[in-house]
Amino acid sequence: MTVSDWVLCRVLPPVERQFRALVEALAANPGKRSFAFAAIHDFLDRLSSSELAQSVSNPPGIDLPPFEANYLAAMVESAAASKGVAPPRWTGGIPPLPEPWFGTALGSLRLHLLTRSPPPFRRRNLFVDSSIGQRV
Repeated sequence: MTVSDWVLCRVLPPVERQFRALVEALAANPGKRSFAFAAIHDFLDRLSSSELAQSVSNPPGIDLPPFEANYLAAMVESAAASKGVAPPRWTGGIPPLPEPWFGTALGSLRLHLLTRSPPPFRRRNLFVDSSIGQRV
């Protein structure tokens, strides 16, 4: 273990470092955001409530485009709700998308998405059919 690895272990707990690394992967590969979001989903889903609170307590420290920032915040808020912990404050500082975004191009499914999207996603103008712990 190098000195910088040791310092990083002391400053950021392992779960927080893992979350930050996943967000860095999201920022670094915009063309593969669905894979990055799937990895973040799996990470958040397997955490206990205390691990979740610890891993997302601080902002990731990475500037993301508005869509990615909102989707990430909605995922974190949804995971927090499902595990019975308060969402971190930093998610509230991300303004919602100015225009609605739908998880499908099929117009016939939009009404379904408008009524079935989890609240954290709807608040951010994101309309999807599943959330943390579920897969489509």
